[in-house]
Amino acid sequence: MKTRKMLSVTTAMAAVALTAIAMTGCSSGGGGGSTKATSAQTDSGGKITVWVDAPRVPAADAFKKAHPEIPINIVQIDSTVGATTTQQHFAQFDAAKKGWPDAIFFPSNDDVAWAAKTGYTANMSKETPDLVAGYTKTSLASCFIDGAYRCLRNDAAPDVFWYNATLLKQWGYTVPTTWAEYESLAVKIAKDHPGYISGFTGDAYAPNRYLWASDCPTNVSVNPTTVMINLKDPKCTRASSLLTNLTAAKALSTAGIFDADAAKVGQKLVMSPGAVWWGDYLFQQTWKLPKGTMQATTGLTWPGETKPMMGDEGGGLWGMSSHIKGKELANTKIFMKFVASDPAWQVELSTGLPAITSQQQPWLDKQASDDFYADTAATLATFVPAIDTVPTDYAYLLYDTGGEWTSTVAKDLAAGSTFEKAWADFGTDLVAKAKAVGYTVVTSK
Repeated sequence: MKTRKMLSVTTAMAAVALTAIAMTGCSSGGGGGSTKATSAQTDSGGKITVWVDAPRVPAADAFKKAHPEIPINIVQIDSTVGATTTQQHFAQFDAAKKGWPDAIFFPSNDDVAWAAKTGYTANMSKETPDLVAGYTKTSLASCFIDGAYRCLRNDAAPDVFWYNATLLKQWGYTVPTTWAEYESLAVKIAKDHPGYISGFTGDAYAPNRYLWASDCPTNVSVNPTTVMINLKDPKCTRASSLLTNLTAAKALSTAGIFDADAAKVGQKLVMSPGAVWWGDYLFQQTWKLPKGTMQATTGLTWPGETKPMMGDEGGGLWGMSSHIKGKELANTKIFMKFVASDPAWQVELSTGLPAITSQQQPWLDKQASDDFYADTAATLATFVPAIDTVPTDYAYLLYDTGGEWTSTVAKDLAAGSTFEKAWADFGTDLVAKAKAVGYTVVTSK
């Protein structure tokens, strides 16, 4: 019988965790010197403990079924993007120099920054070189930290342009191919078809969909102690101008894609940039949109650019402990290989396009058999090429841009504020948070 313990942090535990963070520098050390937690490597003799969020519990269960010879403890953790519960627990482990899980699916991709800084994440370039070689450089770029690959990517999550083919045909609209056309059509739809929406601003992935897609410098690593944040950069102002106009026209929902009412709101979605996993996970499984209505196409192009530029939403990361050795390490590497590349998880159960190249076509073939989209072949053909439309300057850092967005922009817009105010609040808080975790903030490289 599998073990699934949900972790929670009470007020008292949180206080202890924050003290531990201050001691180890896990959160407040930022870009400063080394804050690695040192300990002797341990060997359980074979049993492994893995931490996974709810959507990845099936991956751990599939591993348990495939490898009954390996004793495994499966711990379910908070899956909220931007939450700090996991980081607080790790701060306690760092202070005690014990207790770390052998492998983890990070709730937020930003988590890999503090996990690498504190010395938790093993060097996958050394431990699993064959697995690392199975990814393209672009798909594994977010795991490359301080000269080594410190994680393995679960799925590729580039944005494509989603639209309701039934509604656009019914209303006689042409599918946008540029961000300017998207803006113009979204405003028109909001005016002519009140209640219908062309995107979401209320979740932690919203800045990925619009700011990362514009190559806006919110997360540029200049060096280990310095980051570039400049919301006055032209690549930021074009995105803020777009969002100013769309929010003023009430073309976007202030809800987030994971909100309790998102499934109801999503029934009125006409079009939006969104990750490839939106199709299966959101549209088909969660929101249960009618079969044959949704469609994806190539990303959008900004004025003055010649190629599409789109964001990236998640594509979760697996980390492995550097604090283990012997049979415990050997079994954990078997687990990492399974979750990264075994079709029993990546093809049969995962809702996202596998990041590892070998499983992409088998996954696409399985999606094709579902025939969920208006034009399934055309939709699936956009997924893999979309990986190369994502700007590569974006780095996962010790501050959480998505978290700052939800606490400022999403909160302000939901309260009825203008996007201009929300944007100003976001900029102020983002810079303050980067400085608070120890970075020097510059506005140019």
